[in-house]
Amino acid sequence: MELSGALSPPWWLLLLLPSGLLLWARRRPPWDPRKCPADLTGKTVIVTGANSGIGKCVAMDLARRNARTILACRSRERGQAAVEEIRAATGNPAVVLRLLDTGSLASVRAFARAVLREEPRLDVLVNNAGVTGLPFTITAERLEQTFTTNYLGPFLLTNLLLDLLKASAPSRVVNVSSFRHSVGTADSRFLTGQRHPGGYDAAYSSTKLMNLLFTAELARRLHGTGVTANALSPGVVSTSIMRHFSWAVRALFVLLRPFMKSAEQGAASTIFCAVSEEAEGISGKYFDSSCRLALPSAPARDAALARKLWEASEQLTGLTEGPRG
Repeated sequence: MELSGALSPPWWLLLLLPSGLLLWARRRPPWDPRKCPADLTGKTVIVTGANSGIGKCVAMDLARRNARTILACRSRERGQAAVEEIRAATGNPAVVLRLLDTGSLASVRAFARAVLREEPRLDVLVNNAGVTGLPFTITAERLEQTFTTNYLGPFLLTNLLLDLLKASAPSRVVNVSSFRHSVGTADSRFLTGQRHPGGYDAAYSSTKLMNLLFTAELARRLHGTGVTANALSPGVVSTSIMRHFSWAVRALFVLLRPFMKSAEQGAASTIFCAVSEEAEGISGKYFDSSCRLALPSAPARDAALARKLWEASEQLTGLTEGPRG
């Protein structure tokens, strides 16, 4: 599928209404962040894409736990507005903005340099920033935009901050994936800046698979360092990530909103991986939107594929070698 993939609604939307009704009828109360006593006083956390949606809810929760909370955002205006909102709601003055666009490797490097220069520790890195519904776009670095924003930028960012995470151990890396990884492919065309043959929806799903492959290989390399890495699905959440879809798809989302999670509900699995006692010491795993350990797709469990993707990503980002633990 070529241009038609950019115009038709994502396939999973057509299944969302009946699936939503079933899930609503059979729902179980998930882990509740409000009942988690974790205190992050003296800890530093970074949340990417934290000016809205799930990212802002995660940052709000971590700030309430007294963490120094760094909001890593593309927009200075929207990011600063989120900082002020979180400070006012939590009473935590140690909420700060740093500019970051994970769709630009130059921006990722500049952000990492600033963090390494100015932050003495890093206890939690939440790779939350992501996009979907974008038309085929090539970045200034000749990479596909969705691939870079959702996967390659976070891969580079994590690697650049690993020494600080190790020095602050025990520490955690949290990668926001999606249940849609199950229909993704680790398509090599991404690596050369080509259009994904399945259109924007398939491109998004594939980057979410790559997030899981990255998490598994990262956890393997970090074994014994005190740094854990896990991935999660927030579920089907009503957030502004859908802003790039056509008006018809956005209208469909309005109809389906009653069956979707709010951003606050969708943030629960991310917060679980970031702070819960239950997730302590667990690494290389995938948690579903109810904060339960889940088995990802067969490709996501392919260790050889994970290693191959890591090595290709090192080449694309200019990293000569990944962390060995």
